[in-house]
Amino acid sequence: MKDMGIGKGSPEKYFWWSVDLGENYSIYDISIDFKDYTDYVIRQRGRFAGFSLYISNTPRKDDGRLCYKNTLPLPPLEFKTTCIGYGRYVIYYNERLDGVAYPERYQYQSSYTELCEVKIQGCNKAGVYGNNCSIPCPVNCQKQSCNIVNGTCLGCNPGYVGIMCQTECPWRWYGEKCKSECSGHCKGNISCNHVTGNCDAGCAAGWMGEQCDQRCKNGTFGEDCAQNCSIYCFGGTSCNNQNGRCEKGCSPGYRGNLCNDSKSLLHCFWPSM
Repeated sequence: MKDMGIGKGSPEKYFWWSVDLGENYSIYDISIDFKDYTDYVIRQRGRFAGFSLYISNTPRKDDGRLCYKNTLPLPPLEFKTTCIGYGRYVIYYNERLDGVAYPERYQYQSSYTELCEVKIQGCNKAGVYGNNCSIPCPVNCQKQSCNIVNGTCLGCNPGYVGIMCQTECPWRWYGEKCKSECSGHCKGNISCNHVTGNCDAGCAAGWMGEQCDQRCKNGTFGEDCAQNCSIYCFGGTSCNNQNGRCEKGCSPGYRGNLCNDSKSLLHCFWPSM
């Protein structure tokens, strides 16, 4: 691996290195052998001090999860840490930024990064955990990813919560992390589908759409928006989307909530002379 100098005496201020595992895997631990100059062990440990390890689904550390951050004491030159995660890339990162106060034992003036060997241990197939990598992750784990030791999910599929993702979203909530609220207009006042948010049994009167979040189109009302507002509603054919009531009243000559009753006309007859 190429040596890389960072710090006050170098043009570069940070360094990163990554390995592409080819696909996502459950990772348990990471080992790094740093270059060892026998007479300069403390100097070498100070050069590597402060480094971070990330597990990511992309080559970018910012897209991943920090699984280890070195502080004091200085890291050993034969380093190993438990680093549980799920991803395709393992990323090593270190920096010596201008204007940042680092611990006294850190090498800051010119800190070389010399990685001799990086070892990553985990399961060699996705969706499993346990000592022999033989136990399937819970079925509702997002992307079949779970903790390689105890099987707890690293994220849940939409519609489920809990450490094993076995619990459906509570009533009137759905989707990823159960953070989306149902429209509240499902037929029979039941909850929506905990995964999709759709009203699988249909909509309450006055509403339409898969999630029953749209009012009936202008001029219609009722269940499935199948009924037409009265043409005698005052000011047009607009009415209450649920019950068809002409809320602005009726056109002259009509009465009733639906304006479907015509008023009786009184006729006067004069007797013949």
